[in-house]
Amino acid sequence: MTEFLQRRPADLSGGQRQRVALGRAIVRDAPIFLMDEPLSNLDAKLRVSMRAEIAKLHRRLNTTTIYVTHDQTEAMTMADRVVVMSVGQIQQVGTPEEVYQQPRNLFVAGFMGSPAMNFFPVTYQNGTITDGQRLTMTLPGARARTLDQQGYSGKQLILGIRPEDIHSEEAFLETWTDAVVDSEVVVSELLGATEQLYMELDGKEYVANVNARDFHNPGEVVQMGFDLNKAHFFDPESELAIVNQPVPVEA
Repeated sequence: MTEFLQRRPADLSGGQRQRVALGRAIVRDAPIFLMDEPLSNLDAKLRVSMRAEIAKLHRRLNTTTIYVTHDQTEAMTMADRVVVMSVGQIQQVGTPEEVYQQPRNLFVAGFMGSPAMNFFPVTYQNGTITDGQRLTMTLPGARARTLDQQGYSGKQLILGIRPEDIHSEEAFLETWTDAVVDSEVVVSELLGATEQLYMELDGKEYVANVNARDFHNPGEVVQMGFDLNKAHFFDPESELAIVNQPVPVEA
């Protein structure tokens, strides 16, 4: 902010005022910092650099910091522990990796991650899941045994799978032939090294994040493979995770 020291507060932009407020809070040498979306008024590039600056300050000052954000990227990259809340209730507490890899319920699974986790209503029977139409897949043995042991044979479930766990490369499709579906490309977004595909399957849209070398145009029908070893399953009534062991909620 050195170049703005001669300006009056009213001449500063919203993002500049927010940085000044952040600095004023930090120099007070308080035992606890409470930050309520401190980067919300900053542009995308500045958010990234400020995120890194706050993380470095935290390590240097070693001060307990409670940081409120709706940005999953901020939570995942900055936190030692994440508390996911909905309607004033704690849904899950854990490290960023635990919350992302082992979501306790549907809300946490859908909230953590960008793009969000894809969800498909399916029925499970004899090691196979199906939506009654084109989505019919055979589960890996361990996943099938877990569902059998917990009494879900013949019952409805919700399949959750993250965009990065859906593949279009030939090597995956040839290896996991029992977890492949034909889907139509609705929108294709090139993001540099990756491509974000918005797909349509049985009247439902889902998102896949694939290698940019596998570029596809809207309207194409493409084979997509689901990595069911990384899939999540949820009870449609309780909305709690089935396959993943529930993570205890801490006060």
